[in-house]
Amino acid sequence: MSASPTRQRPSAELFRFLDAQFDPGTGQAQLAYAFDDGPPLVEKLRFPVPASWQDSARIAAFERALALLHLVAGVSYWKATLAPRFEFSPGPLNAHGQDALPEPLANFLESTWRLGLGEFAYVNDLDLRSRLHIPSRPGSAEGKAGELGLRSGALVAIGGGKDSLVSLEALRHAQIPVRPTVVGASSLIAETVAVSGLPLLRIERHLAPELLALNEAGAWNGHVPVTAINMAILACAAVLLDTRWVVFSNERSAEEPTLHTPDGEPVNHQYSKSLAFERAFQSVTRRYVASDLRVFSLLRSLGEAAVTRQFSRLRDYHPVFSSCNRNFHRDGARIDGRWCGDCPKCRFTTLALAPWLTPAEVTAIVGSNLLDDPAQETGFRELAALGHDKPFECVGTAEESRALLARLSADPAWCEFEVVKRLASEVQDQADRLEDLLSPAGPNDIPRSLDGMLPWS
Repeated sequence: MSASPTRQRPSAELFRFLDAQFDPGTGQAQLAYAFDDGPPLVEKLRFPVPASWQDSARIAAFERALALLHLVAGVSYWKATLAPRFEFSPGPLNAHGQDALPEPLANFLESTWRLGLGEFAYVNDLDLRSRLHIPSRPGSAEGKAGELGLRSGALVAIGGGKDSLVSLEALRHAQIPVRPTVVGASSLIAETVAVSGLPLLRIERHLAPELLALNEAGAWNGHVPVTAINMAILACAAVLLDTRWVVFSNERSAEEPTLHTPDGEPVNHQYSKSLAFERAFQSVTRRYVASDLRVFSLLRSLGEAAVTRQFSRLRDYHPVFSSCNRNFHRDGARIDGRWCGDCPKCRFTTLALAPWLTPAEVTAIVGSNLLDDPAQETGFRELAALGHDKPFECVGTAEESRALLARLSADPAWCEFEVVKRLASEVQDQADRLEDLLSPAGPNDIPRSLDGMLPWS
């Protein structure tokens, strides 16, 4: 590793996966990495461990799940230097050497990192196709996981926003035992989940402090596929807690690329929320962890507008939730209160709630009426891709935004607000699209046992 006093960008030739360790007495897991011959960078997590965790098959499955997490989470560290070579310590997923991974695992890891780092590469003007090559070897007997006999129930990933709350309440409606689960220590999420009356399951995650030092020294930095990492974390927790389902709340809007590069390459801020990633992750967990572990998104057949319509009926959560991402950072909230009132998430939440609530009700949630603020016009144009690129954020599709604006332009309660008036003529051809966009559609991996049991079925 090199870094000069003139802040030369840190560099390395070799990225090393050292080991993944777990102490069942404390629940602490450690994921260790290194650059070249440098010191370990150790990420720490803490899982809840049930007193009855003694089954040898489940212990072995957890070790495999932790090894998978070790690989996926390495993206946060590798991106700092983009080291061209890799070394893997022997472990439960890779027993036969340090130079390569079994081919299915290597292919999964390379595609997850490359596509999940699409925004990072675009913003930093990098071509990862020439920089990222995970070495592989032909598959062997590794990866023959069987059933663990996991119990019914679901760990529901909670992010503090409306989508995960819709999933939580939909599963309760279907009488599925649920455990709301969060990675991190957000007090806002705890306050939101408290409304449900359910205990919150917390999993601590602490990045290696050396990573911050690398970033401050000028290392490559930017967006990582955090949903992929969280999915791997919850898969570990599900095995520990003898739970069959891991449920995320990614909807079909996540399939839309944020933009295309000049050579036509799609860049999707939400790649790790896409169905393609979900299916790739499900494939490796079934092969390498446990064949009866199901990881899926409950909202996959819905668009963001349809999810928000469902959430508009969950009024108990309206005063406490937040979809503003400035609230959710590893170093704590960057705003006071629940909404900043000036970001893509605040704008889209306003836009998507408006057809189902009054202006006063939406203003009470977000803190101001963004649709009556001329300064917000450009931001709403970006959401709708009206002369601007869609923002790098987890928001609905541009088509949904245009259809929502068209609906509001015909609604006496909203049509006279400044932003709605200014954009009305540009979206009038979308007036009939919203009803179609609100209907469940498209492929999904929701268990068939839930057919007819969800509020939108």
